[in-house]
Amino acid sequence: MFKRLTTIFILSLLSQFCLAQQVRPSKSSEIYRELKTLRHIPKVLYLAAHPDDENTGLLSWLINDQDVETAYLSLTRGDGGQNLLGTEQGAALGLIRTHELLEARRLDGAKQFFTRAIDFGFSKNTDDTFKQWDADSITADVVWVIRKFRPDVIICRFPPTAAAGHGQHAASAVVAEKAFKAAADKNMFPNQLKYVEVWQPKRLLWNTFRFGAVNTTADDQLKVTVGQYDAQLGMGYGELAGLSRSLHKSQGAGTQSVAGVRTEYFMHVLGVPAKESLFDKIPINWSDKGIADMDELIDIILLSFDYNHPDKSLHGLLMIRQKIAALQDLNLKKDKLAAIDQIILSCAGFMGEVVTTQAEAIAGNSYNFRLNLVSRSSTPVLLEQVNWINQTDKISRKISGDSLITIERKIQIPATSPITEPYWLEKAAKNAATFSVANDTLIGLPESESALNVAIVLRIGAEKFDVNLPLSFKKLDPVKGDVVEPLRLIPALDLSFAEPVYFAKEKEGLTVTLRLKANKNINYGKVNFKIGTTIIKTFTGINLVENTITVKDFVIPVEDLAKIKTSQNKLEVVFSTEKDEFTKGQILIQYPHLPTLQYFVQATTWLLKGDVKVTAKKIGYIEGAGDLIPEFLRQAGLQVDVLTEADVLDVVKLASYDAVVTGVRVVNTEKRIKNWQSALRTYVENGGTIVMQYNTTQDMALQDFGVYPFNISGKRVTEENAEVKFLNPNQRLLNYPNKITADDFKGWVQERGAYFPDTWDQKYEPLFEMHDTGEAPLQGSTLYAKYGKGNFIYSPLAFFRQLPAGNIGAARLFFNFISAGK
Repeated sequence: MFKRLTTIFILSLLSQFCLAQQVRPSKSSEIYRELKTLRHIPKVLYLAAHPDDENTGLLSWLINDQDVETAYLSLTRGDGGQNLLGTEQGAALGLIRTHELLEARRLDGAKQFFTRAIDFGFSKNTDDTFKQWDADSITADVVWVIRKFRPDVIICRFPPTAAAGHGQHAASAVVAEKAFKAAADKNMFPNQLKYVEVWQPKRLLWNTFRFGAVNTTADDQLKVTVGQYDAQLGMGYGELAGLSRSLHKSQGAGTQSVAGVRTEYFMHVLGVPAKESLFDKIPINWSDKGIADMDELIDIILLSFDYNHPDKSLHGLLMIRQKIAALQDLNLKKDKLAAIDQIILSCAGFMGEVVTTQAEAIAGNSYNFRLNLVSRSSTPVLLEQVNWINQTDKISRKISGDSLITIERKIQIPATSPITEPYWLEKAAKNAATFSVANDTLIGLPESESALNVAIVLRIGAEKFDVNLPLSFKKLDPVKGDVVEPLRLIPALDLSFAEPVYFAKEKEGLTVTLRLKANKNINYGKVNFKIGTTIIKTFTGINLVENTITVKDFVIPVEDLAKIKTSQNKLEVVFSTEKDEFTKGQILIQYPHLPTLQYFVQATTWLLKGDVKVTAKKIGYIEGAGDLIPEFLRQAGLQVDVLTEADVLDVVKLASYDAVVTGVRVVNTEKRIKNWQSALRTYVENGGTIVMQYNTTQDMALQDFGVYPFNISGKRVTEENAEVKFLNPNQRLLNYPNKITADDFKGWVQERGAYFPDTWDQKYEPLFEMHDTGEAPLQGSTLYAKYGKGNFIYSPLAFFRQLPAGNIGAARLFFNFISAGK
């Protein structure tokens, strides 16, 4: 059921669905392109499964050469992939990739949409995908986007067949075909029709491709030449596409900027076939809609456009705005009013912002803000009204002469304002494959619009403009200069466990550590530790001081631990006062190429209790792309040292470690490892143990990284509950210090593993056999070799996912690996 969202369509001077913290004018070359797009009617929706699936070369051409409003709909936010930048996984990685897509869209000019689908990792076919995704739910989301955006042409990146190379890729095409038909059917998803009308795109196409050895193009397909040089950009569209795609940094998707034209191919799927162009039999301009005088007015402005003085076009633009406001087609009017308003304010050189010096705020508190306004137009811009959220001022003041106007005001944040977090993460997900969204009308948006804005009313000529200026944080960074980001609302207290996993030992109390960040004074607080609905232990009389972080230990006695009967438990904490209850911790994500990202997670940790042994004591860790395994091992009571190059090359120091563990993708990310290989082999030969996690075949620092040769492939087992066969149950690695059984492979998340070796030297012993449904058995999930006096283990099993998720079976197996030499 769709819930009503009360909103006013307010001007935003960046992408319509992106949070703009400042309203700033576009450059003259951008204004000129926006004017050409204003003259054009068609829209294109490009559709695929993940961030980085989009054809940025085609998007860049459509927007900058064809002047067509274009959007990319990614079914997922890329939550299931690997992270080249850090340790974030799951929802946090999806948040990073969402904003990497937005940065890419700001560069190439397209809009961005999503569905509620969660990327649950690699799947091999559509059957596997739709075991997780609910096809009707995802189709409904795509229909909603089609009905809101109203594209004339939909282009799929992938076919619904095995040629797509990934089950989610193929599923995106299946969903596209269903949604293409359903969007025009009033009987399909009728609840949406309270807010949108049915819409029938003209055609659905598949953008065929050459990916490696797979070539799906053909001479009889529709062909389009793209990649042309654009003097206003100073580069070709293929070069712009490379820059855009290279913003997918967490995926390591850096792409060459290739100059020169190339051909794109399209196969007809549904609707009216296209023979000459993507836009056959589609109204291209206003004349095709029977409004020829609109084309004439826009053409006059284009011919006389002054790049140095775009404000000279304001008189004609205001006339066009009046004609658009009189249109009978309400959807076309809404779209083109937003476009013309953006152009007019850009031509007026208008800039507006509302900023404070604090990055975070608490609902109910008051803060000092500055409203900064400036206009660079010879045509007067008049400020008529300012709504300060809780107070409205009637004003009549000219903004002109390129002089900055600053108005200072203390603004109280409404006490009912929610904390700042991504709308798709506010509620617990429905399941591992679908996000829960409290307000259904937000579906499709990359992020929700700011709820806290200073609303101003401007007058230019006879026309009024309503402009929302989000409450923002502004600082001077010594490296970046001015940094302007959304003001982030936070709770009065956020709390989290210091460790993702705790091990409860027999006949010992358990010390758990909480991090308590108080944003106001709190007296006589109470802490409850819970597993499910059972309260394990309560602590009272806790006082916290405003603007402090308290790290506090709590000891859960043996008798309370005895209440816990299971080996793997999610331990929750609830902090309560007389009036409030707090259960979440703040997570900040900060990378140079992104704004500061904030979300909140339930304050939980994994409590493992049971038969878990480890005989290793001192571990050396070589960092890869980033995982949480060092923290996990430390919580198990082990000494873990992150090794530097000097440590690896120091024979005596390296020999002091019971085992050396390499981080995920170390061969892809740590280019110096080729210089360390000899030292690492010597370490094993002299009696050491190396446990190497998975690597990919992309950009490898060296090929021969084992003690004996083996070759990694793209083979994987995606079914996390796939049956595991023990090839040699008596192998010591499966019996010491923990007896490994089939039960240890229960409860795994997302996958068994990926990038399994497919050939190896006979001196290696494979430990397991496993496979996805209907596929041939694979034995490359773990290879073991004795080398000299030591042990080498290569295991692309997904330990980096299982251990932070508290999987006790995976922990027992990993402890056996690192204890191989003890």
